[in-house]
Amino acid sequence: MVQQPSGGDAADGAGEVLDGPLPEAVRRRVVALVADAFGGLTVGELPAQLRQYARFTPSRRVKFAGNAMAAALESDAVFRQRIAEKLRSGQPELAGSVESGAPPAAADPVDVAAAAYVLRPPDWAKLVAAAGEEAQRADAERADEAGRRELERLRAELAEARERGRGEHERLRAELEAARKDAESLQRKLRSALSDVKRGEAALRKGQAEWEASRAEADGRLSAAESENRRLKARLGEAEAAVEAGRKAAREGRSVEDMRLRLLLDTVLESAQGLRRELALPPADTHPADGVDAVRPGRMSPRDVAARALSETDPALLDQLLGLPQVHLVVDGYNVTKTGYPTMPLEKQRLRLLGGLSALAARTGAEVTCVFDGAELAAPVLLAPPRGVRVLFSKAGVTADELIRQLVRAEPPGRPVVVVSTDREVADGVARSGARPVASAMLLKRLSRLA
Repeated sequence: MVQQPSGGDAADGAGEVLDGPLPEAVRRRVVALVADAFGGLTVGELPAQLRQYARFTPSRRVKFAGNAMAAALESDAVFRQRIAEKLRSGQPELAGSVESGAPPAAADPVDVAAAAYVLRPPDWAKLVAAAGEEAQRADAERADEAGRRELERLRAELAEARERGRGEHERLRAELEAARKDAESLQRKLRSALSDVKRGEAALRKGQAEWEASRAEADGRLSAAESENRRLKARLGEAEAAVEAGRKAAREGRSVEDMRLRLLLDTVLESAQGLRRELALPPADTHPADGVDAVRPGRMSPRDVAARALSETDPALLDQLLGLPQVHLVVDGYNVTKTGYPTMPLEKQRLRLLGGLSALAARTGAEVTCVFDGAELAAPVLLAPPRGVRVLFSKAGVTADELIRQLVRAEPPGRPVVVVSTDREVADGVARSGARPVASAMLLKRLSRLA
């Protein structure tokens, strides 16, 4: 920006102007000169815009009032002359040489330009321009020198970095090689460990299979032992029951054998009387030869008559069996009810069966015992046995099948005992003891006729 004339006379160079803006270095030096001379002036001698900075230190004036001082120095000739007087008194040699037009060669071009700008001697604009060019050349030389030094420093750093890079590269290569060897070693160890794990898993599976087999065998042995224990407990219970029955019979003045013999005798006598009535024989119309067992033409025995044309499930066969003297009918309760009406609750099953057995006992006069499995019960049964029917529940640890076999073994040999059960094991067991097993369906058919 071209500076305007300051308004002084042309004789002292005030009419001269700069071809361009004041160089920055010269401007800073001018502001410093004004700040130094500022303190020697009174407040009245200062331009109005600078009076607020009168009490500032030179450094604070440069910082806060630099632009204002430069503007006042350019526009206020009186203020500039006062600053020039301070410069002449403070630096007389520099001021004299600049005003004479022969500044010393050793002087700083920036100081010369700043003094010329303040003093405004003839051709001061040329001095300022020359000083600015010299300062620019010095700055350029310093910049070049700094650039060369920076270049040298960067080159040295680059060489050092390259050297470090080569060393680091070699170190990293060595570390990579060591890491590669470690990885190969770890891979070998991993493969070995995986192989060991697979062998361990195979051994574990084998051990588990052996353990499962051993456990299954142990469970089987335990189950067999528990079954044998239950059987022995049942036998022990039977023995205890027999002992208790013997003791009870002894207390009553008779033994179990006497009771069995008396019952057998009554059975034989009633059988003989029934046979006599069935055959309608006169008391003295028999001969010894008639007792020889033989088949005569056109005649059949009562046994043949009872078994003629009757199937295993025909209720007529049950009627013939119940017509035997002193017959004892033993019923496997739940076996019959679950065959005939399995969908009903257990309580209703028992009541329905016992009602039918009571009617059957009343009609046939047979001794009837109905046995239920006590394991089916969650609590003791409050049940009033119907007339003519003995109701028994097996004890804990004793099944209904075992109780039925006990009842059959308790009867004397020769007494007719009929056991109703579809269970093949029960049927075979009571048959070996001399009882007559019949199917549950036969009893259900017979009871349906009573309904």
